[in-house]
Amino acid sequence: MNGETERYDRVLLVLTIVLVIFGIMMVFSASSVVSFKESGNAFRYFIRHMIYCVLGFVAMSVMMRIDYHILKRFVYPILLGSLVLLLLVLVPGVGKVINDSRRWIGFMGLTFQPAELAKLTLVIYLAYSLTKKDEKIRTLAVGFIPHIILLAIIAAFIMMEPDFGAAVTVGVIVFIMLFIAGVRFLYIFISGVAAVPVILIGLKSAPYRWDRITAFLDPWADPKGAGYHIIQSFLAFGSGGFVGTGLGGGTQKLFYIPYAYSDFIFAVIGEELGFFGAVLIVVAFSVFAVRGFRAARLAPDLFGTYLAMGITSLITLEAIMNIGVVVGLLPTKGMTLPLLSYGGSSLLVTMTAVGILLNVSGQGRESIVLDNRKVGVR
Repeated sequence: MNGETERYDRVLLVLTIVLVIFGIMMVFSASSVVSFKESGNAFRYFIRHMIYCVLGFVAMSVMMRIDYHILKRFVYPILLGSLVLLLLVLVPGVGKVINDSRRWIGFMGLTFQPAELAKLTLVIYLAYSLTKKDEKIRTLAVGFIPHIILLAIIAAFIMMEPDFGAAVTVGVIVFIMLFIAGVRFLYIFISGVAAVPVILIGLKSAPYRWDRITAFLDPWADPKGAGYHIIQSFLAFGSGGFVGTGLGGGTQKLFYIPYAYSDFIFAVIGEELGFFGAVLIVVAFSVFAVRGFRAARLAPDLFGTYLAMGITSLITLEAIMNIGVVVGLLPTKGMTLPLLSYGGSSLLVTMTAVGILLNVSGQGRESIVLDNRKVGVR
């Protein structure tokens, strides 16, 4: 590798590229039959996924070369733009309705989900805000309340779509970053307890959400209804055994598992590559988390630390939630597996975030080299 590439965490970079390429193969395997039935073109989903992959690689390449400190200058325009997009998606004629949810904005034949951008935007803003508040971070009025108000606004917009899972994800990420920054745990604990009834109301307000909870507790009670998704996922893993049926050889993707190419792609991996392949994916995300948190630890400043922590926590949390749903450890929720699933907005935003993370890692490595030179280390 050349000197430009060696600036960055090569493990993180190579791991990201490998996951995306592996995701391309699995998306084609999981979507070709469904795509052919829907449009007569087995490559329809594959081509759309490839477009987002190319855009994602461009975004990652750009962001890994741009000094992450520049984000400080644009943090408020980025935040405002994200809020505007969250509002626009609710406007009839602008927001695109899919499965009774208005979460997407259409553009030139492609769709974009503003809630995905809002997650990254919130991480960037929190990294900036928490750094700026410094010693005042432990005060209620300065370190806690303003961030909770912003969380409430963004979560409310997302819930209007509605996207309960994304709203919960945003909330968890905010609490993680506040805790890392040193906000008093008492404030976080009290607000967490206060959020429980709000979450319960959100679950009970839509029957299908509550059905997912009951199906999580006992999927066999309604095997053709609320429990159908998770039961089909179980069957996929059971069919795969230890080494799997072979790439492309799975049968559960043949109209048994809904959204096998997106939300439940991990089940397809489990069937076609078996327990061995599934474990490799878990290991890959574990390594990603370790390298991401390492980049945060070695960042040259607090802004870089919070930024890397937030991005790594976001991607890792989404991976845990998706895998948890597919193996039956969490209630069913429409959420993609980062870098692997079909889902343009998620892929594009995630690769942009990885680009920022790589830039933080690169500057951290440079600062270590400079420090070593100053003290005469060879």
